[in-house]
Amino acid sequence: MTSLPPAFEERMKTILKEEAGAFFQALQMPPPVSIRLNPDKTMSSPAENNLVPAEQVPWCENGIYLNDRPIFTLNPCFHGGAFYVQEASSMFLHHILKQVLPPHPVRALDLCAAPGGKSTLMASLLPENSLLIANEVIRSRASILRENIIKWGRADILVSNNDPSDFQGLEGAFDLILVDAPCSGEGMFRKDAKAIGEWSEANLKLCSERQKRILSDIWNSLKPEGFLIYSTCTYNPGENEAILEWINEELGGTSINIEHSFKDITPATGKTYGYHFYPHKTRGEGFFIGVMQKQGGTEWTPRRNKKQKEKPVRFPQALSSLLTHPERFSAYSQDNRIGFIPVLHSDFINELENRLRLIYKGCEALEINNKKIKYLHPLALFSGLERQQCPQYETDLGTALTYLKKEDIPVAGQNGEWLLLIYRNIALGWGKSLGNRLNNYYPKEWRIRMRLDAETSPITEE
Repeated sequence: MTSLPPAFEERMKTILKEEAGAFFQALQMPPPVSIRLNPDKTMSSPAENNLVPAEQVPWCENGIYLNDRPIFTLNPCFHGGAFYVQEASSMFLHHILKQVLPPHPVRALDLCAAPGGKSTLMASLLPENSLLIANEVIRSRASILRENIIKWGRADILVSNNDPSDFQGLEGAFDLILVDAPCSGEGMFRKDAKAIGEWSEANLKLCSERQKRILSDIWNSLKPEGFLIYSTCTYNPGENEAILEWINEELGGTSINIEHSFKDITPATGKTYGYHFYPHKTRGEGFFIGVMQKQGGTEWTPRRNKKQKEKPVRFPQALSSLLTHPERFSAYSQDNRIGFIPVLHSDFINELENRLRLIYKGCEALEINNKKIKYLHPLALFSGLERQQCPQYETDLGTALTYLKKEDIPVAGQNGEWLLLIYRNIALGWGKSLGNRLNNYYPKEWRIRMRLDAETSPITEE
């Protein structure tokens, strides 16, 4: 591990006192490996998929520590969205949401969402018929976010690529906002040597100023009595406790106490409630999180849109018969593609399209050219797909990896028939039979580029 900045060491010695030695020792240890299972998708047991569980993450019922780190790229269930590789400390968001979420549908915003760990966690916990906007300001990272959202297999998520200031016109629009703020990254020191090299006192100040700017931009978008969840992956009080106190003093937010019985979580110091995760005490990386509730403000009022609304798109029979609950969705047409979004939020989504840069919405399902139908990849991964209505092709490991490399698969079938490729109960994507082989429709930009051989593959068939 790269030598730590002396100023950082001195500060941590002051904060942790007699625990400092154990803390610095923990930074020299290999980081733990953890995954979070997708509750909407059921694969065979983790152990059968080379995911040897050590124990459950205490604050997340879907979180699992692994005994070692396999090569996730070569696990087909990973590509099918059966699980997400996520740092265990950040899964404490699961415990928080269990306490603050109401029983009725909500609109939620994950403001700094890439690569998608917290967005997928939120999506799995939001009340039924809710809507989540997963936003990322950096375009390249927004593309990664889009990919991970599609793999998770839900249609109640939008992906946007906007600066926080772009949300200022959406006053009172969200019941819940998560700001996993850009920070100095001290909590990632043992995983990322680059974070150590970029550390400086000046950068700490810069991060704090940026965090306040982001929060100032987004605060009005929170509805009265709504919750803002603030988190970082740093130990720096100036980016943690000081920010929560600033929200309280400058924005009028009220700090919310999250009840828990996890003795290894360290409470924040100061006037607000917050929760520190230190690697010598909790099995995870450095993390901080707190919850603020908005007092007062303005309720969301839809803007009168003078633009003529798009004519409603009827569900093609070829699509509605493939959905478990087609009545929950409304179809949309974009170019020659048909997708669907939650019908309950269709007006709100229409308004967002006039205000934000949406790069993905709901579930893209079909492409229609000259009355010919092409099934799109997101539909294959959608957890509400009526799979019994689809001809399926069960793959072994070798065939699944060949498919994920976007190579054609020799298989006899009815010419022109669309097949849903399955690996251990997890859908991987579509193929179209050409009689003696299967034409591969896996997205080119997602394909596995790694060599597949006995030395690299961590998975063995029983």
